[in-house]
Amino acid sequence: MQYPKPSAVLELLKPITWFPPMWAFGCGVVSSGVPLEGHWWLLVAGVILAGPLVCATSQAVNDWFDRHVDAINEPHRPIPSGRMPGRWGLYVAILWTAVSLLWSMMLGPWVVYAAIVGLALAWAYSAPPFRLKLNGWWGNAAVGACYEGLPWLTGAAVMLMQQPDWRIFALAGLYSFGAHGIMTLNDFKSIKGDTKIGIASLPVQLGADNAALIACVFMAAPQVIVIALLLQWGQPLHALAVAGLLAVQALMMVRFLKDPIKRDVWYSGFGVPVYVSGMMVSAFALRYAPDLAAAVTP
Repeated sequence: MQYPKPSAVLELLKPITWFPPMWAFGCGVVSSGVPLEGHWWLLVAGVILAGPLVCATSQAVNDWFDRHVDAINEPHRPIPSGRMPGRWGLYVAILWTAVSLLWSMMLGPWVVYAAIVGLALAWAYSAPPFRLKLNGWWGNAAVGACYEGLPWLTGAAVMLMQQPDWRIFALAGLYSFGAHGIMTLNDFKSIKGDTKIGIASLPVQLGADNAALIACVFMAAPQVIVIALLLQWGQPLHALAVAGLLAVQALMMVRFLKDPIKRDVWYSGFGVPVYVSGMMVSAFALRYAPDLAAAVTP
């Protein structure tokens, strides 16, 4: 039997994709209000779960079920290139799923629930019969939840060892909704290929201009609600900071909308970091909300 080289396995798991869920996990840790002192091992274990385990699993699953398409569009990838021989791509996906579940069990029941949902969405996104990625509405929602909402909730649950406060659910849900727009940005570069192989991304379904507008609305609208919530929770300075970050994004959006196909990579590179900065600002706002300690103390 042929075995893949460790370098091929690492490439299959795509470490470069681990940052978004790890960042969202960090937002959850901050928003929990629990001091890090004495809890560092929980932070490290949770970051490993969010990035090198659950996110990496989703990458392996996606590459296995996209191997025939990748053989045409990206033949250099580990599976179509033969560096991941036989069915080893599938074996790695299954193994990482199992390891992720086992790892989550040492972090408490709420983390296990989040891991189960995240892994289920990862498989449903790529694998038949669901293969959510074939439709931009459903596929982008699944990825947004896996990359932002669920890691945020996991970070809070890891620290609290119980169900997070409802406000944590609210922020995680809103930024997860906004991540739907981020996922749409990634689809502009592959409009021709998606059209050819039958993937109904939003740029394919709606056209580039309409999809770009939808992406901007998906990203901006939740942040407006976040600003209102932060004001209601008695955090005007944090609300002002998020509003400032949204204003910067709005200026970038105007430029992006003028030529979305040409500027999607530009906006992803500069606009998305501003968006995720607002996530952390919001997390700190919740951490310092006057009544948070009483609401989330185990």
